[in-house]
Amino acid sequence: MRTALQYVLSVVFIGQMYLAMAVYALWWTPFVLFRRDAAFDAVHAYCRWVRASAAFLVGLRSEVRGEVPADEVVIAAKHQSFFDIIILVSVVPRPKFIMKKELLWAPILGWYATRIGCVPVDRGRRGEAMKKMVADVKAGLAAPGQLIIYPQGTRVAAGAKKPYKVGVGVLYSQLGHDCVPVATNVGVFWPRHGILRKPGLAVVEFLPRIPAGLPVEDFMARIEPEVEAASDRLMAEAGFDIAAAE
Repeated sequence: MRTALQYVLSVVFIGQMYLAMAVYALWWTPFVLFRRDAAFDAVHAYCRWVRASAAFLVGLRSEVRGEVPADEVVIAAKHQSFFDIIILVSVVPRPKFIMKKELLWAPILGWYATRIGCVPVDRGRRGEAMKKMVADVKAGLAAPGQLIIYPQGTRVAAGAKKPYKVGVGVLYSQLGHDCVPVATNVGVFWPRHGILRKPGLAVVEFLPRIPAGLPVEDFMARIEPEVEAASDRLMAEAGFDIAAAE
């Protein structure tokens, strides 16, 4: 009975979340058309609404730990579900993502992503896209901010293992920015697939930054174990059995 009620509340939460996306987008559009910074105000407001409504409707509270970067950095984040994106964007001052090119055609999402400076990547021509992105950032053509990349390249279920791709190391090396690793446990409560949203405390944690200038090999040797160990710690804190999932 309790699980059935949680499913019903989850459906209500998901429905209002997408309805709110449309409402916020329409409300903010006149401002965003004339002032690019308004796009950041819009996405911050929407993401804070999702966090608040998740806590109210399904009992899923959220918390941010560590120092949120406000300077020009690369954020290398663990990605388990849509909710870690929501939490990140709610607190990062000027977030911009490396995202699939196909998302540019998504209603609402694609236009706002363009306005906040997200960088579309053609999956079939990833090497060329990376070179163009680095060139744009260096030339000052891309909007300044905190560039968020998911080193595993996709959402990864809680407890699942997937190797980190070298693209994050190339990006870190060529841009010459510090990297801020980010760990999370959100997949314990909000899985990458399915409807059920479980009550609990979802955490996104900003870890100590990795200073610019390391060789790519040394950077890659640090980023994966640091993020994975911290994410495992957060998941264990949430009561998730890491050993059973492996």
